[in-house]
Amino acid sequence: MQTLKYITSIILLLLLISCEDVVDVNLTTAAPKLVIDASINWQKGTDGRIQKVLLSTTTDFYSTLIPKVSGATVKITNSNNIIFNFVETANTGEYVCINFVPIIGETYFLTVTYKNEVYTATEIMQSVTKIDNITQVNNAGFSGKDYEIQVFFSDPPSINYYMAKFFPDFLKAPVFQARGDEFTNGNEKSWSYSSSDLKPGNTVAITHYGISKNYYNFMNKLISISGSSGGGSPFQTPPATIRGNFINQTNLENYALGYFSLGEIDIQNYKIE
Repeated sequence: MQTLKYITSIILLLLLISCEDVVDVNLTTAAPKLVIDASINWQKGTDGRIQKVLLSTTTDFYSTLIPKVSGATVKITNSNNIIFNFVETANTGEYVCINFVPIIGETYFLTVTYKNEVYTATEIMQSVTKIDNITQVNNAGFSGKDYEIQVFFSDPPSINYYMAKFFPDFLKAPVFQARGDEFTNGNEKSWSYSSSDLKPGNTVAITHYGISKNYYNFMNKLISISGSSGGGSPFQTPPATIRGNFINQTNLENYALGYFSLGEIDIQNYKIE
């Protein structure tokens, strides 16, 4: 009986040791898809003339490098057929326009031509109210010892959709939130962000976005599956494919990932006291 116990113990020990081995799963790599990051953000107090569109492709699961896309043609056209060309900064996948004209309520059409395929998307530029006030709470969280910041803004008496980005100086990626006001429009509203890692002296960069309903639906799903509330970024590779608003006019099956959005933003930095 004692011998049986000894043998059982050895087997369990070997099993525990084997659990520490790294197992590489042989995953099938799908053909790369074009990723279009076309967020046209008009910061309050600026003319909004300088805008960027970033192009890359998807890659395999284990890769730590994001392949940049060069040699594409990128342009945005407004409803008056005025064309704004985006020119690539050499070999960076970053396409820049220096004469963009943002107009609230205007309809814009994005066209990206890459490898003889044409991708298009359409959006309307959204407005946003400014940030009115930022306050700090020192006894937040489950422990009652976390720091929390609350960002207040006035919601106009119409249906609007918003997004907020919190980027503390101790994180490598920002935290996003999205919300609508279908049932609470016309009231004062607030964003809140807290973390057990927030300490006096930390700075949090806060961006308040005005977004469309469709972009709100897209971001809400993306934030949910990416775990952004835990400090991740919704622009990291998600565990499921979420289609944006791009259409491949040349080959419908070869769709692009990402989203074309336009809206006003308000930016403020807050230092924890």
